[in-house]
Amino acid sequence: MWKDLATYIINHCTPYDKVVEVGAGKFLEVANYLQKHSKMNIILTDIKPSHEEVIQDDINRPNLTIYDSARIIYSIRPPMELHQAIMDLAQNIGALLIIKPLTGDDINTKQKMRLVNYKKAVFYVYP
Repeated sequence: MWKDLATYIINHCTPYDKVVEVGAGKFLEVANYLQKHSKMNIILTDIKPSHEEVIQDDINRPNLTIYDSARIIYSIRPPMELHQAIMDLAQNIGALLIIKPLTGDDINTKQKMRLVNYKKAVFYVYP
């Protein structure tokens, strides 16, 4: 499933696009796949970085320079209370947004997101 999500991201970018993962935490399988199989500039952010490759940032008060010119912003299993903040950020910079919620969770945004079933991955995309 994670390879499928990463493949979807790769298929929606050009080789040197900037892609940002919000709330990277300790689960880096998608980011690692992207780094291994593409030339994209992968940026990882989290309020509490798990290692030195993750940039500290609070999505409720984002440092916009981190996200500037990102083609895609994605988040894997973010808490529902952060969905709208991630949406606001993506809209502000004009990036495609992908949210992979916890199984059974709804999307908590004012804007309607499109459900995507891509191979074994299920996630939401905006616009």
